Amino acid sequence: MNRSSVKELLQSDKFLHEVHVKGWVRTFRSNRFIALNDGSTINNIQCVVDFENTNEALLKRITTSAAVSITGTLVESQGKGQKVEINVTNLEILGDSNPDEYPIQPKKHSLEFLRENAHLRVRTNTFSAVMRVRSKLSFAVHKYFQDNGFNYVNTPIITGSDAEGAGEMFKVTNFEANKAPLNEEGQIDYKQDFFGKETNLTVSGQLEAETYAMALGKVYTFGPTFRAENSNTTRHLAEFWMIEPEVAFMDLDGNMDLSEDFIKSVLGYVLEHCEDDLAFLDQRLTQEEKSKPQAQRSDMSLLEKLRFVVDNNFKRVSYTEAIDILRNSKPNKKKKFQFPINEWGADLQSEHERFLVEKHFKCPVILFDYPADIKAFYMRLNEDGKTVRAMDVLFPGIGEIVGGAQREERLDVLKEKMAALNIDEKELWWYLDTRKFGTAVHSGFGLGFERLVLFTTGMSNIRDVIPFPRTPQNAEF
Repeated sequence: MNRSSVKELLQSDKFLHEVHVKGWVRTFRSNRFIALNDGSTINNIQCVVDFENTNEALLKRITTSAAVSITGTLVESQGKGQKVEINVTNLEILGDSNPDEYPIQPKKHSLEFLRENAHLRVRTNTFSAVMRVRSKLSFAVHKYFQDNGFNYVNTPIITGSDAEGAGEMFKVTNFEANKAPLNEEGQIDYKQDFFGKETNLTVSGQLEAETYAMALGKVYTFGPTFRAENSNTTRHLAEFWMIEPEVAFMDLDGNMDLSEDFIKSVLGYVLEHCEDDLAFLDQRLTQEEKSKPQAQRSDMSLLEKLRFVVDNNFKRVSYTEAIDILRNSKPNKKKKFQFPINEWGADLQSEHERFLVEKHFKCPVILFDYPADIKAFYMRLNEDGKTVRAMDVLFPGIGEIVGGAQREERLDVLKEKMAALNIDEKELWWYLDTRKFGTAVHSGFGLGFERLVLFTTGMSNIRDVIPFPRTPQNAEF
């Protein structure tokens, strides 16, 4: 007999026929009612056991998280809160679970405790919902780009370049610790290493994606990236996933159009296909907000935030205009900002970005034309000589979620910028080649996937939106 999913059965309107389902016991009460879940939905299906005709030894094995196989008749439910239930005719224990040892009990656990049990936390409602939403978001990302003529490019995980120029990279070496050979200058001789040069785990696939955009036109990367930043915060991971489209012949305006359309599309897809999970996460966030001081509570529910992004046009504002708004704002004048805005050139913080989105414009915002001094070398220099064609997309509750730019396509200007930052041309000779052979205007952006999942699910810690978080002093599982 074919096995049905719990999701299929809960949506069924055909009663009094035999069904077969497998899953894990969430609860078992009164020696009669099993709440069964198989991961296909956040909702459980109730399975009613005829305890008088069921072996007592078998009943004792029906414990939380035990894996079971159930055959029975699908009937209209007599209880509240569910449309259907299963009258069990046959039950088999596929895998026992010792209730004295199983750490995830049917009660509220702290997120810290669940991180210590990351291999089991997905069995809770919260994390099963988050991971189903993550899965749908991932599919929506690929769907959007494939539907719009983009080519998926797998850029290297091991790289010899530092795209961001931050220097916070994990080294990749075949040398044994304390046994690395030295050159005549007494430095490690990477020429004898596996790749013949110093290599690291990538922080971005952007530079390589640019080279492919200059041949395939429209490309995107979606893969793991790494940063050795020793930050134990709710917004940092050492291993995370990045979405990075690059498009030839597209200027900054086109880049802003693409980022807005992309974000609205993927969030719209999730709103349509994750209704039950988002309803649960919305309710969860509402309860979490009640425990916060009034001043720290959000003005919008989770679903309202998602609709806020999907239903509103993104306001486009220059960095210069934003600085003027912030400098003259009440929070700044009354010294309510942790980082006061005093002059042009300041690097905006999350508090400033959120003020622009939530208080001033009351819609998502795209800031553009940032000071060149606070942006990367590959961003196109404007005619004023002091700003670059950069853009950031700002969201409610989170601040910056997308960072992008029109790339510097002029070889001479790019070389000048690299020299000013002491970036060796020999290390990026292949990147400079794209400016020698058929250069053209091109643009792209980067979106940290976990940050998108964080916003979509309403979770407050980025470690709770990736299956197995990698952070300083933590590489368990």
